[in-house]
Amino acid sequence: MPATALAAGMLWFFRDPEREIAQGRVISPADGVVQSIMPWKDGRTRVAIFMSPLNVHVNRAPLAGTVTSVEHVPGGFVPAFNKESENNERVVWHFDTELGDIEMVQIAGAVARRIVPYIEQGAKVEQGERIGLIRFGSRVDLYLPEGVEVDVEVGQPTTAGVTRLDRD
Repeated sequence: MPATALAAGMLWFFRDPEREIAQGRVISPADGVVQSIMPWKDGRTRVAIFMSPLNVHVNRAPLAGTVTSVEHVPGGFVPAFNKESENNERVVWHFDTELGDIEMVQIAGAVARRIVPYIEQGAKVEQGERIGLIRFGSRVDLYLPEGVEVDVEVGQPTTAGVTRLDRD
């Protein structure tokens, strides 16, 4: 009985539901909750989405474009909602899109010790296309270019491929 429950739990955790991809310039790359919205010195805005162990952990392309880089950065494994998670293991993505360079960072958490990119540098992606997986609790940060207004709020739930992050 415990093995069956464990197997069922793993199947549920690694689920990857089909999604009706939303219309909009920038859509959420992750299921979760908006943890913070912060302006950066270079004019970009970081939208951080915390993914609990209960969320779907397959991440999606926020815009259509070309993957210009996929870089694995080794680091620690503190909880992804913690400020010290800035030094956690991560994968940094750059996409060449109609809005210019878009940076997305998948951050491993205390339990999530593995980030699995599905595609490589040079690949062309459609908006909402599956690009990778973070196992267990974690965070995805998306850096929006200067001039793109954020249309979500801290504490708002997001659905990958469905929730629009920007305002016209």
